[in-house]
Amino acid sequence: MSNEDSAILKDLQSTLKQKTPLLPPEELRSFVDYYLSRRDTYLQVLKKDPPPVYILETHVLKAKARQFREVFKNVLPEVSCYYAVKSNNHPEVAKTLLQSGFGLDVSSGLELQMALDLGAHDIVFSGPGKTDQELGLATLHAETVIVLIDSFGELHRLENIAASQNKKVRAGVRLTTNTSGLWRKFGISPHALPAFWKDAGQCSHVMLQGLQFHTSWNLSPDAQIDFIKVLGKLLEEMSGPFRKEIVFIDIGGGYWPPQGEWLQAAATPAGRIQSALGKGADPASNHYRLPATPIESFAEQLGLEIQKHLFKNVSCRICLEPGRWIVNDAMHLFISVVDKKASNLVIADAGTNAIGWERFETDYFPILNLTRPSLNERACDILGSLCTPHDVWGYSYWGNDIQNGDLLMVPTQGAYTYSLRQNFIKPVPPVIIV
Repeated sequence: MSNEDSAILKDLQSTLKQKTPLLPPEELRSFVDYYLSRRDTYLQVLKKDPPPVYILETHVLKAKARQFREVFKNVLPEVSCYYAVKSNNHPEVAKTLLQSGFGLDVSSGLELQMALDLGAHDIVFSGPGKTDQELGLATLHAETVIVLIDSFGELHRLENIAASQNKKVRAGVRLTTNTSGLWRKFGISPHALPAFWKDAGQCSHVMLQGLQFHTSWNLSPDAQIDFIKVLGKLLEEMSGPFRKEIVFIDIGGGYWPPQGEWLQAAATPAGRIQSALGKGADPASNHYRLPATPIESFAEQLGLEIQKHLFKNVSCRICLEPGRWIVNDAMHLFISVVDKKASNLVIADAGTNAIGWERFETDYFPILNLTRPSLNERACDILGSLCTPHDVWGYSYWGNDIQNGDLLMVPTQGAYTYSLRQNFIKPVPPVIIV
């Protein structure tokens, strides 16, 4: 065996030792029981608007917005919350959160125009590769929009566009948290900040007022804390005049919903190895969970680190960009069984084009049979009606039985599903707002 083969074998053995925590059965049953307790409410809506359909619960959005803002305001002197529109771009979601006192975080001209049409007065515009047209729209509404600049080139293009409109634009600069790999597409290297500030000083129409960074998939605050420490050292090295100009630091979003990440066996390290070997993991065996830090603890830990590393150098507002955490639990998908092909195989009347990607091959979400409800889970391949084998809703359901015409609920589908939906073979379901 070659040294390379030995190294690969060692890596495989190490990976197999990484045990993914099981999803506690009592926690799963409690989750299912909560949504089954609201069964009559959902069935009442479905009488007038049969599946496939999304139901958006605005009261959940409002409650989540209130909880998120309050826990961070308890630990920081000045906080601004911006809903990340990309996580669910339905206008009613943004409208509800505007009414809840949030600003909007947009990542394209399309999202920016929607925010303006909704009457938003506090918008941050982030993301790489902004076009001149998009920067022009932001400049036109400079009193409403803060542009989070992504590169030196974008800085100079924004200056030229603002000069052509005779406008002054408020701006921040994004700092990349990883200068290698694909994440380097976002922002500038922290080491380039002094040069960027010098360049910005030559731009009379761009007012550099803040800094932004973003880490994603934050099951814990560790990644954010690590970069807060980096940023603290960077601020110490910057001159006094620079620190006085900073009126906000945007620490991004990526906060994970409280239930954590629920996984099928195929998404575990062992499952991925089995897949690579051509041996698929048993999809209906166990459910797994990567736990998430409660938002109260999240806020407390971040608040301490911000006070320790940032506020000793600057006195500024802290901006937050929650998306997934706010909207995940506020939208659910309802489908129905159109064809029972075997005792353990049914076809639904909707395909996963409704969510835009093959999510349920790796992510676990309980499927609730609202027609024949039960707190017992039964194995069954529940597949969609698209002409592709990767059209999977799940490998089990919660119910006494499953038959043609049964109404099925896939709860907590508010984040990165509706925004990714696509007109592929089947139409996308409408959204019912309650």
